[in-house]
Formats: sequence, C-alpha cells, structure tokens
Amino acid sequence: MISVVQDEKEEVNVRLYNISITYDMYYYTPRMWLSGVDSHKKQLTNEEIFEDIMSDYANKTVTFESHPYLGISQASIHPCKHAEVMKIFIDMVKENGKKLEIHQALFLFLKFMNAVIPTIEYDFTVDLAL
Repeated sequence: MISVVQDEKEEVNVRLYNISITYDMYYYTPRMWLSGVDSHKKQLTNEEIFEDIMSDYANKTVTFESHPYLGISQASIHPCKHAEVMKIFIDMVKENGKKLEIHQALFLFLKFMNAVIPTIEYDFTVDLAL
C-alpha cells in the first residue's frame, strides 16, 4: 500500500505500508495491522502513521499494539465494529439484487478499511458495486 505526502517544500514523499490481516478470536472478525517506511526506507513513527489515518479514528479505533504473531508494535484497527459494518455492506449488496461471493469478502473488507485510512491506495483488481 502506498501513501503520498507532499510537504511544504513541495517534495513528494512516498510512504510504503505493509499490512497483515489476522483473525480476531474474540470478535470473530478480521483485524488489520499496519507498519510502514518512508522514501528513505526509515521506519515510520506512530505520529507519521497517524498522519495517514482519519483523525476521527487515531488513538480511538486505531491504536498501537503488539502484533500477535510478529511480536512487534504495529498500528491496529480495532475489530469491535467490523462485523456490524460488514453486515451493513452485505445487506446493501443484497438490497441491490446482487450476491456477494465468498471470495469477494476480503475486497469488501478492504473497501471498509479505506474509510479509516483514505490516504492509502489499494490495488483493487476486483470491482465491487454496493
């Protein structure tokens, strides 16, 4: 994933993000984790990552926690509302007379995550119309 930040010197700085998605056993939903580097391959600070996240979610829905498998601190999008929001999206698809195939669920989840992290561009190779 890529985020482009333009500073006051008119320089364009590209931030590269790695995401991982784990399954949260408490909420029974996917959970997204983020880490990133800047143009010079330097690890992004928590503050720099929060620059790419909607301010409504920073330090609320998005917090820094220890990744369950990597053991390092990463930004995590808390999954407490994921099931509820995904259900709304699935119902929208049904109301429009369409059927969501199982393999499309991940793409729908990424579209949902784009509301939290709008500055990150995902490579969507599948078109999903809600």
